[in-house]
Amino acid sequence: MKRNLIISNRLPVTVSREEGRLRFQESVGGLSTGLSSLHKESGGLWIGWPGIASDELVEGEKSEIRRILFDRYRCVPVFLSSAEVEMYYLGFSNKTLWPLFHYFIEKVEFNPETWEVYQAVNRRFFEITQEVLLAGDVIWIQDYQLMLLPKLLKDTHPELRIGFFLHIPFPSYEIYRLLIWREDLLHGVLGADLIGFHTYDYVRHFLSSARRILQLDDQFNRIMYEDRYIHVDAFPMGIDYDRFARAPSKRDPQLETIYEEIQSGIHMVLSVDRLDYTKGIPQRIEAYSQFLQNHPEYHGKIRWNLIIAPSRENIESYDLLKKEISEAISKVNGQFGTMEWMPIWFFYRAFSQESLIEFYRTSDIMLVTPLRDGMNLVAKEYLAARKDLKGMLVISETAGAASELSEAVVINAYDPRAVEEGIMEALSISEEDRMNRNRIMHQRLERYNIDFWGRDFIKSLEDAVNRSDTMDRRIQIEKKNHLIPQAYHRAGRRILFLDYDGTLVGIQSIPKEAKPDARLIQLLTRLVSDPKNTVVVISGRDRKTLDQWLGSIPGLNLVASHGLWLMEAESRSWQLTTSSDTSWMESIRLVLQMYVDRMPGALLEEKDFSLAFHYRRCESDMASRRIPEIKETLMGMAASSSITIQEGKKVLEMKDSRVNKGHTASTLLHRDAYDFVLAAGDDVTDEDLFNALPEESFSIHIGAGPSSAAYSLKSWHSLRRLLEELAGGESRT
Repeated sequence: MKRNLIISNRLPVTVSREEGRLRFQESVGGLSTGLSSLHKESGGLWIGWPGIASDELVEGEKSEIRRILFDRYRCVPVFLSSAEVEMYYLGFSNKTLWPLFHYFIEKVEFNPETWEVYQAVNRRFFEITQEVLLAGDVIWIQDYQLMLLPKLLKDTHPELRIGFFLHIPFPSYEIYRLLIWREDLLHGVLGADLIGFHTYDYVRHFLSSARRILQLDDQFNRIMYEDRYIHVDAFPMGIDYDRFARAPSKRDPQLETIYEEIQSGIHMVLSVDRLDYTKGIPQRIEAYSQFLQNHPEYHGKIRWNLIIAPSRENIESYDLLKKEISEAISKVNGQFGTMEWMPIWFFYRAFSQESLIEFYRTSDIMLVTPLRDGMNLVAKEYLAARKDLKGMLVISETAGAASELSEAVVINAYDPRAVEEGIMEALSISEEDRMNRNRIMHQRLERYNIDFWGRDFIKSLEDAVNRSDTMDRRIQIEKKNHLIPQAYHRAGRRILFLDYDGTLVGIQSIPKEAKPDARLIQLLTRLVSDPKNTVVVISGRDRKTLDQWLGSIPGLNLVASHGLWLMEAESRSWQLTTSSDTSWMESIRLVLQMYVDRMPGALLEEKDFSLAFHYRRCESDMASRRIPEIKETLMGMAASSSITIQEGKKVLEMKDSRVNKGHTASTLLHRDAYDFVLAAGDDVTDEDLFNALPEESFSIHIGAGPSSAAYSLKSWHSLRRLLEELAGGESRT
């Protein structure tokens, strides 16, 4: 069985010092519970910070912690200093990423110093992980503190199977784009083979950001990135259902006043939160105050137990929030309370899981009203604990769990009246309706529990990698058997036809930015320097651009405008391969220019004998509506002529149908007897080229989609590696 290596900011074991001795305390609930079985069954490791600063330890204690964590818990510590915890965790993670991802723009700090430490700590996690890696390990990286780690691992170990899961919301593109380091974090996460979120809304937001910021295409939740496919999907995290549903009832001394008031007929309302501004606690108190104002019949008949666990107490804004909450509670209790009745009971401390289950079971209503929350497992725990099906959940529509719990009372947490009405609906609903709704949610929670969540993610990671591999399988098999290199090196005369954009270089949103890099110039120079080789770059680019970019390479043949222009290595001058009429261009140009004006991001490229309409930088929804309209218009204009629409990757090109790469390739092939023919291209404009090749040729399609090519590679990176191998050098892309 493959080992599962789980990597998270914190280990499931906390190390502390009590009375001069080190203490090891296992965490209970949440992620620790959910991943414990996967961790143990695979014989894997859990990598993370142990919870104690490294500058509080001497070297001997570090060694002791390493030994005990490994031997007892199969954990590997990443030691961080107090300063690193302050800058990386409390700083960048929780003062930049946390508020931004939860839509609290006014609280975001853009601090280059905390960003530097965030990068350094992610690299520390990478270095520790490298030390314990074994062949075949499956890596699962958790949450926003480690968004750079997937790429660090994939760049060094491309064979690794890497999953990444974000436990907080991923914001909309309009919010995410505000982040100064937005590209770095996207590239970091895209080192994973599978990226998981709690809800499909977060999936949609992530894909939108990758599409708009990095210009990456996606189809059916799959992104083509460099030479890999990356799958993005929703995996709503579950809970340990059995633990909450089947825990034995035990009278808790801490709840004696609650038991007494239940006997007297008082309705119990509960909320359980960490201290955090995203939870909407002041807004909830305001709504409860409004409920008491508008429903005096419930005075003396309702009690709200407000539990807040201390959190991030070293951050000033959290101290201010606690003060705001305390003052708001005092105001409500002062306005509505009596000597016999207090409407809000405030508990500012953490309770054990057993005590929380008792709170759940004694509460008629659970208020879960965050302003924004990745999931919120408390809502699920409450429902599971109320195995009598008589409790009622009131939940904010902006909590991730709301998408699974639609049978609950779902409200807008920003609207005090909506929260008030939600409380009233929960109090008024009939017992039969309440039980019917809860029964449906119980079945869902029992089926998709925490164990199912973990196993589902790991299985989906394996499936995602396997699906990505199948596309490249044919060429991988040939390379493994050395068929292409063997045929290449046996041949006495070789010819290579190489498309440019998307084949030798990556597609760029602005065509002029796709200039050849120094490594490509070196690679082509090595290939043409072999006297057995005839190398042809055959492109849709205009002749001027190709000449500027590649004309300095001696011995290289260039074909421009999809075969219309040919510059042979010996002559170094451009020759027309066929005559072409240009009388149609002005009327088509006027139409395309009109659409350029209507579609922000579109641009029109004018060539000698063709017009190319590029829309890679356009908003995708707008393009999906406009492009069919443009094609229909152009087809109508070209119906009675030899003009055709050539559709490439985010480009429509109008040209003479008599001009194509296949005609020019055939001309060159007939000038000599070649015993090795290879052609590579990435879109429909290269199909004419593939179809013109002799039967024993090696035709390679770059990327996904149907093609008449005999072989396929995932990306231009893969082709460069193959060409490096043929040229006798090591891949450096």
